[in-house]
Amino acid sequence: MTEPMNNLPHPIDLDAHRARRDDVQDAATEAAHAPEETAGVLVPLSPDEVQSMDTAYEIALDDTDDDPATGKVIVPVDTPGLPVPVADGQRLPIIPTHLHPQNLRATTTRALARAGHVTAFHAVRSPWYATKFGWFAGRGLSRLIGRQMRWWWVPNSVQLEQKAADAGELKEWEKIHRQLKATRMWRGLVLAAQNLGLLIGLPIAWNAAPAAGLAVAGAAAVAGLAHYGRPAGQTVLGTAVVAPRYRKLNSDIVLRAYYAAGLGKPDRADQEVRFGSPMSRDAKNTGSQVVVDLPYGKSWSDVVGVREKIASGLDVHLNQVFLTPDKTSSRRHTLFVSDRDPLAVPVGRTDMLDCKPRSIWDPVKFGKDERDALVRLPLMWNSLLVGAQPRKGKTFAARLVALHAALDPFVKLVVVDGKNSPDWLGFKKIAHRTVFGTHPNPNDDNPIEHLQAILDEVLAHIDRVNSVLTKLPVTMCPDGKLTKELARDPRYPDLRVLVMVMEEFQVYFETEDQAVNKEIAAKLSRIQAVGPSAGVIIESSSQKPSGVGAGDVGRLFNRYRDNHSTRFALKCGNRIVSEAVLGGDAYAEGFDASSLPVGDEYRGVGYLYGVTDATPTVRTFLADAADADKILTAARKHREQLGTLTGEAAGEALERATRDVLADVLTVMGPDGKAHWDTIAGRLANQMPEQYDGTTPEAISAQARALGVPSVNVKRDGVVRKGVSADDLRAAMTRHGSAN
Repeated sequence: MTEPMNNLPHPIDLDAHRARRDDVQDAATEAAHAPEETAGVLVPLSPDEVQSMDTAYEIALDDTDDDPATGKVIVPVDTPGLPVPVADGQRLPIIPTHLHPQNLRATTTRALARAGHVTAFHAVRSPWYATKFGWFAGRGLSRLIGRQMRWWWVPNSVQLEQKAADAGELKEWEKIHRQLKATRMWRGLVLAAQNLGLLIGLPIAWNAAPAAGLAVAGAAAVAGLAHYGRPAGQTVLGTAVVAPRYRKLNSDIVLRAYYAAGLGKPDRADQEVRFGSPMSRDAKNTGSQVVVDLPYGKSWSDVVGVREKIASGLDVHLNQVFLTPDKTSSRRHTLFVSDRDPLAVPVGRTDMLDCKPRSIWDPVKFGKDERDALVRLPLMWNSLLVGAQPRKGKTFAARLVALHAALDPFVKLVVVDGKNSPDWLGFKKIAHRTVFGTHPNPNDDNPIEHLQAILDEVLAHIDRVNSVLTKLPVTMCPDGKLTKELARDPRYPDLRVLVMVMEEFQVYFETEDQAVNKEIAAKLSRIQAVGPSAGVIIESSSQKPSGVGAGDVGRLFNRYRDNHSTRFALKCGNRIVSEAVLGGDAYAEGFDASSLPVGDEYRGVGYLYGVTDATPTVRTFLADAADADKILTAARKHREQLGTLTGEAAGEALERATRDVLADVLTVMGPDGKAHWDTIAGRLANQMPEQYDGTTPEAISAQARALGVPSVNVKRDGVVRKGVSADDLRAAMTRHGSAN
């Protein structure tokens, strides 16, 4: 790779150039008619000459007065009398970026890794190289001898003799023949002297010269003959590292791209595109970057909308161009152009394969961004939404986060898989609770009821945590929130971080019973609202993050979806879905997941929004099914050693008595034996908030009817509304074997 320029380009004053244009053209005209010693006067240059310059600035002048072939004048910066394109106060870095102290370790590591690879590559192939050297050297010796023989014989002279003979010019033929004989005699003597010298000199050198000298001379001779004898297009040694082809950037190319994209006009001083930093390589030497100042009146939204045109003007692929807004000005941003498509380069498997314990209080090593920098995803006090089309890496990304939580033995993990796929079955080894699908199955008689009971359990957990935290002294709980020390303190077993994974959560908003949908939606929204301070983390994933439900269910679904503080969007089908995952603000900032590239090499690539002010394009680390099983097996061993296995993983069934709807309704029924559903819902919420906070009359009615309790007309205070009879409740409880 060619070492890139580290120049500081800056727009040249157009008026100054126009003032000097006539002088430049006059100088060019004089140079064309002047003697050779006047060469060097400024003339229009070819594109190849421009590329060979260290620094140049390309500027379009009036069409009628410039070079008719290009319409442009190239102005070298070292031309006397012309301004140098360097911004006032800006200086070039004395030490290259990749050699700065903070980058020196990474640079050295890359150099040593490359050198080690090249050495090992050639060492393995050394026997084959020796064979090729011998063959090429023999071929070279044969070619050398043949060339000397042709030189001695003067083969081209035969044509001259034949031409003279055909013309009947006997004297001319004799003259040529005599000259040819004399030439061959002289060249023959030269070759004879050469061969005689070799016959005498080689034995003497063999006996007199040291062995090391003979070895060096012999190796040099063989190498020279091998190089001379190698076939055209072949090399003696193979190539250990293929140098990538990349676009070398300079100020001319960048300005051409921005002007072609309609972001400025070079012939107007107030519409020029300028640079706010030197153009340089990034710290990891993966591409070129520069800070760009748009003309006044142009903003971030303008440049985001024409990113593809900028890529075309730079003559690179769209995936190689990355724009980052600057906090100092709306018209300033950083342009980064990667040497190759960084999103197609896999980042490898997760480091969690070492199976060592992790801490939920430490960020997840999620992947690497377009600049090859590590992306960390904090989980505490956050909730994560993952959205994408099917088979774009959504489940893998969500599972990667859950595996990090699994390796913390002090974390309770609840896994709810709406699509009932094998991707999450391995979590049964350590999960506190699990739910798979929506339809009854051999492992769970009714997944919907199980989920409802789990949501109640989570809400009760939040209440217990908050109750304990309020009683702790300030020295132990300074901010009234859960701490890492408290979450691992054996004196407080209730103070555990709880991670709740909701895979394809939208299916639980679309069950056949609208009342159940509303209850689940209300409970999830409440958990999301009050859970973070109690150490409850929600990770939700969906391939259908928009257009779910109607009425209150749709409203609660949108609230639940939109209240996730962190979002990760992989390839989406369209802009609407992308906005549903990332939010409308993300699209206004230029992030549209529907524009992410398509292909197997791009699986696991997405926008991570909401972690920091920047929105990196992340390539997630890989943990396939076999990796996940290995990690989860180790996670169970960690929990067994510390005695932190709980719930289903420890063989503890969920206490369904907390959701005995018939008994609870009968308890709050009252002495008259009949009550309206809205009255019952209100009493349940007030008297049993741990299980029924947020419940609705429709939800209670649906659950009772599902258990065989009819809904009857109840007249109270002169109003007839649907309700329930205590006799019907007792009859249903008798049928279910739970009569009091």
